Amino acid sequence: MERTISRRRFLGTTAAITVSGRLLYGQQPSATPPPITTAPTVGSADQRSVVGLASGESRRKNITESLLAIEDRILPLLARKKYVVIKPNIVNTRKQLASTHVDALHGVLDFLGPRFQGPVVIAESSAGFTTEGYDNFRYHEVIGEHKPLQVSLVDLNEEAKYVTHPILNGDLHFVPARLAARLVDPDAFIICSAMLKTHNTVVATLSIKNMALGAPLHSPRAEKSRWSDKRIFHGGGRQTHIDIALTAQKRQPSWSVAVIDGFEGMEGNGPSGGTLVPSRLAIASTDYVAADRVGVEAMGIDASWVGYLGFCAQAGLGQDDLAKIDIRGPRIAEVARKYKMSDSIQRQLRWMGPMDEVPEKLGRADPGLVPVNYLCTAHR
Repeated sequence: MERTISRRRFLGTTAAITVSGRLLYGQQPSATPPPITTAPTVGSADQRSVVGLASGESRRKNITESLLAIEDRILPLLARKKYVVIKPNIVNTRKQLASTHVDALHGVLDFLGPRFQGPVVIAESSAGFTTEGYDNFRYHEVIGEHKPLQVSLVDLNEEAKYVTHPILNGDLHFVPARLAARLVDPDAFIICSAMLKTHNTVVATLSIKNMALGAPLHSPRAEKSRWSDKRIFHGGGRQTHIDIALTAQKRQPSWSVAVIDGFEGMEGNGPSGGTLVPSRLAIASTDYVAADRVGVEAMGIDASWVGYLGFCAQAGLGQDDLAKIDIRGPRIAEVARKYKMSDSIQRQLRWMGPMDEVPEKLGRADPGLVPVNYLCTAHR
């Protein structure tokens, strides 16, 4: 298990914060932002992405059809991998509306069946006890129905294998977070099985957030000391957007396909306490940024509100320009519904303004006492 943070990784992460920081303080990024070396670029301002969109009265069929729409993008990647990991979203181990439905998993496995020999691992690190979610949501049913794929269920918290990655805590200090090692396994074809949901901190949660916040681990049941690295991500709305983007940058090279189940989305006080929206759709893409961009559009949400989505696009992790995303399936306008936002939406959107919640910047001389040319160079 990797438990140390190398100087190279620390510097790479600092570069990512520099890029994000320009937006944080209301400034526009420069024409030639510094390169980010911690993850290869899969998207750029000029690169087009493809998203499969399906709509109908069967959750399972919608999922499969959204994947079939981008089969040509999936198969070359799948052929190079030894096994598949499906990462569901079990934010609440008892509330079905808040968590990935078993029929969404069936839809993914229906697509994989004729195209992959297995094995397939369904892996999650819920904030609660993951296995309770597996039991309550009948995940065990997929094992018998899809036997040729050798499906198994893994609780990542109990597996307890991790890599560390530095993120910001609520005091804006770098701290290492323990992230599930299986979700960066180069031998794994990693599928995100996410949902359309509003959120009480970062406006909306779809595939990127599912992968970023589903990666931190908490203590196994048998361990006497109790800890949860998911808590590090929840120090404040602004910080959470940044940490999601930093984690995405670390993990994105391992991400293979995003599948978003919008058969029954959640509006209002998500990700757990909201109410049902019958959107009756599914979204799939090998570009997680593009998948989420289409998702927030289908929810009627202003994409500029979702800070981590823009930060990920800026870091070259995918395409967020709808004009450069090719939709295979119905037009977004045909399936879009206006989702009600969380009661805390006004507080959430404060991340878009100046950073007034911390002391003023130090180390700046009085402009009336020091020549302008000195101010431009003194603190480089």
